[in-house]
Amino acid sequence: MADKLKLEMVTPYKRVLSEEVDEITAPGFVGELGLLPGHTPLLTTLKVGELTYKKGSETYHIAVNWGYLEVENETVTVLVDTAEPADEIDLARAQAALGRAEDALKTLSHEDKKYMIMESALQRAMIRIQVAGKGH
Repeated sequence: MADKLKLEMVTPYKRVLSEEVDEITAPGFVGELGLLPGHTPLLTTLKVGELTYKKGSETYHIAVNWGYLEVENETVTVLVDTAEPADEIDLARAQAALGRAEDALKTLSHEDKKYMIMESALQRAMIRIQVAGKGH
């Protein structure tokens, strides 16, 4: 059994990450996933949330937006719509997006087609703000 996991993270636009890591925590659709070397093969969906990984004593934080995670042969492949490492998040932009989403939700009814879109935008903005405050 290997003592590291290979973490590969890709969006439709770029390869975000390719690292040897000690541990991964990901926002699974039905709950938080903790992954260590030797994990059984797995394919699951991810929701909007914070993915973290550890390398030695350092912990890194990434805001992710919907996707898939696969574990196979000590490799964890993460395919997501967007992925923003904490140190790349524009906090002012995330706060502005949060304000826009909150304002829109105040004026929309639950039956409005745009309600779910704005609710999703609100979740993304909140996660981006949360992750941005964690450094790297």
